[in-house]
Amino acid sequence: FDLFSGSTCVSVMTYGKKLYIANVGDSRAIIVRTNGEQVTCEPLTIDHKPDHQSEADVIIGAGGRIDTYRDAHGNSLGPLRVWLKNEDIPGLAMTRSFGDGTAAKVGVTAIPELGEIELTPNDKYIVLASDGVWEFLKNIEVARIIFPFYQKKNAEGAAECLVREAFKKWKKEEDSIDDITCIVIFLDVKL
Repeated sequence: FDLFSGSTCVSVMTYGKKLYIANVGDSRAIIVRTNGEQVTCEPLTIDHKPDHQSEADVIIGAGGRIDTYRDAHGNSLGPLRVWLKNEDIPGLAMTRSFGDGTAAKVGVTAIPELGEIELTPNDKYIVLASDGVWEFLKNIEVARIIFPFYQKKNAEGAAECLVREAFKKWKKEEDSIDDITCIVIFLDVKL
């Protein structure tokens, strides 16, 4: 383990009509469905962040602290983060990751959250992406960005367009840009 370096992971696997999901951290997976012309989406994962009470309880129970970053005047900045009880490290903005040795000391775990669903013919595509995609784009916005590419059967174009849209949002909202990574999976589920 590195002292202050970790990562997240979101993955899916199909077996017949079953879809299995595993998630550690704040990367996310969604599934997009159509019913006629109506496009809907459903999250397949939750973001493991300190603002989820059950996740925060694990950190507090392991002797950690949940708080925002504080500037020199004590003003709160940014999202809630995981800290050691009496030190302002590691400042991790998620409650699950793998590889961060310091965060692991206060309950940040690499144990994935697991899920399973039955796929139907209405299930059209899955998007797996790092938090840089989801920071400024809602699930349904992502679904709608990709839909025209689904109609043209162009998964590569869909992924490229999604990355460009996320990048534009970051440039508009922040001085820095987080990791923007995605995978788009088109489905063809038969009855």
